[in-house]
Amino acid sequence: MRAFRILFIFLLPWLATGQDDRPEERMPDSLYREDQFYLGVTYDVLGNAPSQIAQTGFSSGFHLGFIRDFPLNKKRNVAIGLGLGLSSHSINHNLQITKDGSGDYSYSIADDGSFTKNKFAMQLIEMPIEFRWRNSSPVNYKFWRIYAGFKLGYLLSNSYRYQGEPKDYRLKQIEDFNDLEYGLTLSVGYDKFNMHINYTLNNIFKENARLDGASIDMNIIKIGLMLYIL
Repeated sequence: MRAFRILFIFLLPWLATGQDDRPEERMPDSLYREDQFYLGVTYDVLGNAPSQIAQTGFSSGFHLGFIRDFPLNKKRNVAIGLGLGLSSHSINHNLQITKDGSGDYSYSIADDGSFTKNKFAMQLIEMPIEFRWRNSSPVNYKFWRIYAGFKLGYLLSNSYRYQGEPKDYRLKQIEDFNDLEYGLTLSVGYDKFNMHINYTLNNIFKENARLDGASIDMNIIKIGLMLYIL
């Protein structure tokens, strides 16, 4: 997670200046492609969560990847994008996860004021697929875009951290997390900065993860900014 953030911060200034605002210096290219690298930050919201579960602080996501642009028309302003990327997420909440001596996990609601940190983290490898429209041209760096698509993610690692009473502890590779994540995406904007939403369609946890006898059916909604460069 820390290494991912360092890489994100390192690339951000380069990304912000990566598209030259001087179109006269750009050589026309009738076979141009657009927006083949992306970098984003999101606020992650727990969706459809049981009423007892509440987020307790800022929950963030970081996104980095490459999308191959395949124009579909002569103007090359309509395209399909196929990509590969990484994302890292940190979700703060009041759901406490414990593990007993036999390796079974249990879930409860941590009392208010009993903890200073209670969160789980996930790192995923992702495959975005986008249908892309933009009013671009071979010599225009600034243009409107609407990219709608689908994203499939595979969970590389997960962890849970608790700091509070009666003791601090950490769990890694919790087996109750779903290995796959899939959902719908939409990016809309002008020039470098674009509003982005990723609504996951499946639950964070598997069916056997239960709170008060009921399965923990909640997903993640990721809302933030996405930056694109060539």
